[in-house]
Amino acid sequence: MTAFARQQPADPVFRAQANFRALMDALSRPGTIQRLSVDDGAMGLDADLAAVALTLVDHETSVWLSPSLSDDRKAREWLAFATGAPQVDAPELAAFALIAEADPLPDFKFFGQGTQEYPDRSTTIVKACGGLTHGPRLTCSGPGIKSTLTITPAGLGTDFVERWSENRAQYPRGVDLILCAGGAVMGMPRTLTIERLEV
Repeated sequence: MTAFARQQPADPVFRAQANFRALMDALSRPGTIQRLSVDDGAMGLDADLAAVALTLVDHETSVWLSPSLSDDRKAREWLAFATGAPQVDAPELAAFALIAEADPLPDFKFFGQGTQEYPDRSTTIVKACGGLTHGPRLTCSGPGIKSTLTITPAGLGTDFVERWSENRAQYPRGVDLILCAGGAVMGMPRTLTIERLEV
């Protein structure tokens, strides 16, 4: 169990409330690291992904699973039992996408982009990554950030900045991204501008 996961609320209701606040803070304050209350009881599913799913997903929200999760019967069954969410094969039909750390981040264009009239009908991608503090140095700016902020998430791929720029250019359409690792989350809403930090 990680340091982030220690001393977290044991009651499921309090845990869900704490995680909802953490996720809302993560998206309203992009690039900041927010603590997540996790439980190791999810069968076949990373504890961080499970905590986010329990907080955001229900029987009315469709979910797409990355290949290693989709191939794991225990992960599929736990998600169905714990959330009741319908699991879809087409990523563009998903309200949420859960991406395992072992799977690369797919092209954003494969997911629901929303429309000009209803941008909220896009997919929110939740990616378990290699860590939030020891990856390549990136600088981000936009709503919720006073000036600029340096972030260092790991495991997003060498072309992530270019792909994110294309996603950002579609605003108000485009996907939102939530990264999770080690009992914590970081939000990347589509409004966020991300660039490589020159050394």
